[in-house]
Amino acid sequence: MPFSSRKILETTRLVLRELTPDDSQDFFLLNSDPEVMRYTGDTPFDDVSEAHKMLSNYDQYRKYGVGRWAVIGKENGRFLGFCGLKYSADVDEYDIGFRFFREQWNKGYATEAAKACVDYAFNNINLNMIVGRAMKANTASIKVLSKIGLSYWKDDACGMADGVIYKIERVPGPAEEISC
Repeated sequence: MPFSSRKILETTRLVLRELTPDDSQDFFLLNSDPEVMRYTGDTPFDDVSEAHKMLSNYDQYRKYGVGRWAVIGKENGRFLGFCGLKYSADVDEYDIGFRFFREQWNKGYATEAAKACVDYAFNNINLNMIVGRAMKANTASIKVLSKIGLSYWKDDACGMADGVIYKIERVPGPAEEISC
């Protein structure tokens, strides 16, 4: 029996929905490519059952109302990767993250999905700030962070490598501005 998955966002070319254990095979394959994993600091799963266990226990949606979301191509219904927000309670921050199959790189999917996530965060759940972390050597991800409106904030360790943190803050709308 398939797990239910809630659609979160839709863009011109993509649907973003909650990840479920039904995504285990795709999630395993995504995280098996050394080039995809090169700048993540994560280790690949040993097998599909590890991916299934991780997805079965993924609690960001329940605990924080956000999380990394499956990115599905509208054209063919294929799992292209993931993108979304992750809340880190230890630093009280929401982080934008994305990861796509290598054959999906340089097609604008990361930018399209991440921009939609930032807009969703500011307009639907009223977040005030989003950060994005990347290893300094990961120029492609840094480029995406810049394209979606994040600006360099500070250097920071990214696992065992030198990293950067970019951020974007919500600009209050006219009704939210405080008048004197």
